[in-house]
Formats: sequence, C-alpha cells, structure tokens
Amino acid sequence: MDIGVVLSGQNVTGDNYVDGVVALAREAEAAGVASGWFAQRLDYDAAALAAVIGHVVPRLALGTSAIPVFARHPVLVAGQALTAQAATRGRFQLGLALGAKPLVESAFRLPYERPVALLREFLTALRPLLSDGTVDFRGELLGAAPTLPVSLPGADPAPPVLVAAMGPQALRVTGELADGTLPFLAGPRALGEHVVPALTAAAEAAGRPAPRVVALVPAAVTAEVARVRDVATEELAFYESIPSYRRALDLSGADRAGELALVGDEETVAAGIRRYRNAGATEVVLTQTAMGGEAARRRTWRLAGELSGARV
Repeated sequence: MDIGVVLSGQNVTGDNYVDGVVALAREAEAAGVASGWFAQRLDYDAAALAAVIGHVVPRLALGTSAIPVFARHPVLVAGQALTAQAATRGRFQLGLALGAKPLVESAFRLPYERPVALLREFLTALRPLLSDGTVDFRGELLGAAPTLPVSLPGADPAPPVLVAAMGPQALRVTGELADGTLPFLAGPRALGEHVVPALTAAAEAAGRPAPRVVALVPAAVTAEVARVRDVATEELAFYESIPSYRRALDLSGADRAGELALVGDEETVAAGIRRYRNAGATEVVLTQTAMGGEAARRRTWRLAGELSGARV
C-alpha cells in the first residue's frame, strides 16, 4: 500500500517557501514515502509547486489535494497539469475539489451555486484536454473549445484526475468521470459504508475501471498522546462547521474532527492505517503530521516510508 504525506503547511520552515518544500520533499523521498501532496492555498499555486519539486526530486510522486474548480477554467488547469506532468516525468496527480462555500464566496466573490453541476462540466471538458489535447464542449456553466492544441511534449501519460468528493452526488460524478477520490476526515466507517460503495457503483455503471480511494488522514507518531490529541482537536475544529465535512464526521461516528486523528506509537498509527485499508482505501496520505512537533513529524514520516509499498 502506498503511503504519502502532505508537504505543505506548518511543516515548511526557512526564508524561502519553495526551498523549504524542496528540503521536505527530499526528506520524504529519502524516508521511502511514496508521494507528496500540496493543498491549494491562496499564497502559492499547488500545481506549480508540484512541478518545481518534481523536477528536482526524482522519485517522489506529487499531487494536489486539492484545487477548487470555482474561479478556474479547465483549459488553464489542463495546461498546469500537463506542465507538472512533464516536469515530474509522469509522476503528477491532479486533485480537484468543489471547495467550501464560505471560502469560495469570500476569496473569489463568486456565488457558490450548482457545485456538482459545475464539477461535471469541468471534468467533461478537462479529460479530453489531458488525453487528446483538444475539446469542443459547451455546457450550461462553462465552455471549452481551444483553437490551439493543449498537448505538451513530455507530459505522458495523461495525469490521473482525483476529486475530493464525499457527498453522494459528487461521488457519482467522480465515479463516472474521474480516476478516484481524495476524502479527508472520512473515517473508516464513512469510507467503507458510504464513500467506497457510492464511488464504485458509479464507476461500474459508467464502465470505468475500479476507482482509487486516496484517504487523507491526520496522523502523528508520538508518546505525548493527550497533548497532541488536544492539538489535533484545535487544528481540525475549523472543518466541523463546513457541511460536507460535518456530514463525513457524522457518518464516521465522530463528534469532533480531532477524534479521527491517528495519534500514538508506531503500532497504533499503523493499526489505524490498516483500518482505512480494510474500509477500501487504496492509498493513505498522512496530513497534519507536524501537530506533535518536529521530532514527531520525522517519526511519522519514517513510519510512512516503512509502510509504503508493504502489506500494511
């Protein structure tokens, strides 16, 4: 089972953010971690950062988790993804998301309307652009018909497209049109009873291959369990008021998001990862790994490297 880590966020130190992420990526690669992932923020571009890192760190797979489809166009996102795929020599994974209504409306001053319909049209236009370099699509919410090809030498194969989908409608679209999903704060129960069945059924109905399920899981290997659990509860509280995450937490049987963090020694965290695998996750990405401090983060990454590629 491939185990990845999130490279962005509080893990990064130094005067130059990109230099700091390069150092972290090299550390993750040396530890044997399978993949590094970048959240999309407002201060950096996740796909560009993946391209830069992948060009100088030769073995680590890179991905975005995840770029919101609001305020973006599939032609431009295709160009970003193909550039990253060429820079990483085929190790890039494009993660997309619907985004959260409060963030979309406050940051972009756009109405958060018909998100699932927008996701369907975005993916319908994007997939031919990535595979064929062209598309002629006219939907209700967007259109795409570039007059010049969107293909790029070296950007082979077409990068896989994953969607951070957890609700039933978004999972249906993801199963029909994407390569898999990137659920965050969907515990093993929600994953096994809701996310995986809905996604698999949609993919089968569309005649598509079995989808990937890349579960993002907060984790810290530490002896300071009570303290780090409190930190996790505080750090993750933001998500509890967002409806999609609130639903995932409820389906997971969790009142607080921090309850889903894997906190403890190596055996405890490895057992937690096994629960995600048994629930249907094909890969696990450990996030919030710095919540226990630098020593705990390094210990967590060592475990991720040891487990990556092994039968967890």
